[in-house]
Amino acid sequence: MDAEREVDVVVVGAGPVGENVADRAARTGLSVVVVEKELVGGECSYWACMPSKALLRPGQALAAARRLPGAAEAATGALDAAKVLERRDRFTSGWDDSGQVGWLESAGLGLVRGSGRLAGPRRVSVETADGTVTISARQAVVLATGSVPVLPDVPGLADARAWTSREATSAKTVPARLVVLGGGVVGCELAQAWARLGSRVTLLARSGLLAGQEDFAGELVADALRADGVDVRTGAGLSGVSRDDTGVHVALTDGSTVDADEFLVATGRRPTTRGIGLETVGLEDGGSLEVDDTGLVAGVEGSWLYAAGDVSGRPKLTHQGKYGGRAVGDAITARASGALGADASAWSRYTATADHAAVPQVVFTDPEVAQVGLTAAQARERGLTVKVVDYEIGNVAGASLVADGYAGKARMVVDEDRRVVVGVTFVGQDVAELLHSATIAIVGEVPLERLWHAVPSYPTISEVWLRLLETYGL
Repeated sequence: MDAEREVDVVVVGAGPVGENVADRAARTGLSVVVVEKELVGGECSYWACMPSKALLRPGQALAAARRLPGAAEAATGALDAAKVLERRDRFTSGWDDSGQVGWLESAGLGLVRGSGRLAGPRRVSVETADGTVTISARQAVVLATGSVPVLPDVPGLADARAWTSREATSAKTVPARLVVLGGGVVGCELAQAWARLGSRVTLLARSGLLAGQEDFAGELVADALRADGVDVRTGAGLSGVSRDDTGVHVALTDGSTVDADEFLVATGRRPTTRGIGLETVGLEDGGSLEVDDTGLVAGVEGSWLYAAGDVSGRPKLTHQGKYGGRAVGDAITARASGALGADASAWSRYTATADHAAVPQVVFTDPEVAQVGLTAAQARERGLTVKVVDYEIGNVAGASLVADGYAGKARMVVDEDRRVVVGVTFVGQDVAELLHSATIAIVGEVPLERLWHAVPSYPTISEVWLRLLETYGL
């Protein structure tokens, strides 16, 4: 049965980004409806952040214990894969979104289950199980449709039933043999997770691992994967893929073949802009979206169409998408009340300014890679006068207590003209929790002379900050 309704704001997509937009917009009394065709909570909750980290954490804990005499003697067994998968399932609520739906209801947000698409200015058409619902938005429509995996054009791949990250994070059993294509974050994390759960893993990467990070990050992670028994092959090209009763057969351009039970393709993601009705508002179906820092979509008349998260072309990170979603929600409410015009100042609550130069990211391999801001190469490309400071984290007293033979490295990238930190990378065990201090230093543009007075506690790994500043020359 077809129906029509009208609300203040329609959010298409109920992942973490859409939830944040909706929550912020509703706090001031705007009526908000969220449209979702799959599970409320989105990719992060069920097929990405949460299940992948649940798969990784037990292996990290066991490896950490084995680096400490006394604990190592007690940690003599292997991971119980069944228990790890059982715990993973608890984090995904068994792929049941009733808890997330309950949160939407408690926040006063409406939910329409179905496939939503734009149907002209300020209108969203939703194909539900019971017919079409057309929703008109008095104030704004927000696209938070996320992204989808990119599959390379390889002969036979379409018929090989390859895993994407969804299948890899929701698998019910450990494959005896796994081939992973892609040396990015997803490929590295899941290669290590499944290797430590007992799979014989081959990782194929066209170039080095973790492209876009500092070179030493990928090198240290590659060493760790090899130590876990992963066959890491860089410079690998595919010529074809096939599947038969014996498994998957991956043919490489050097003439060799790698056989496996499952084949994970982790070669990146693209924004979900196809099939969401962009052509009905004068944009290209499947084209890229350009947004300003408040999330307004360029090329659309009037200040009513917003995009946030992966679909917007901004950094494909859950926390960064949620940050942008909060800015969008606040901008919508401010414009609805007349408190905000078309433009908003940088670093205001209405703008996702940090997207440009202060994006934090953690690769949850062992060792962890925690990076924020610009790499040394990126800083130089922007024309900055750069000084790079490196320090071996294992030389910090706190790190030597965390693990015998602690291996890790820190890099601080300094803009010499302003004497502020513009980028930091930490690689090592348990470095993820160091990252927020680096993010604050960059966002706050804290002068090095003032940063010197941020005294790190002893004996912690955070003392690496003191060593970096001393090495710089303070």
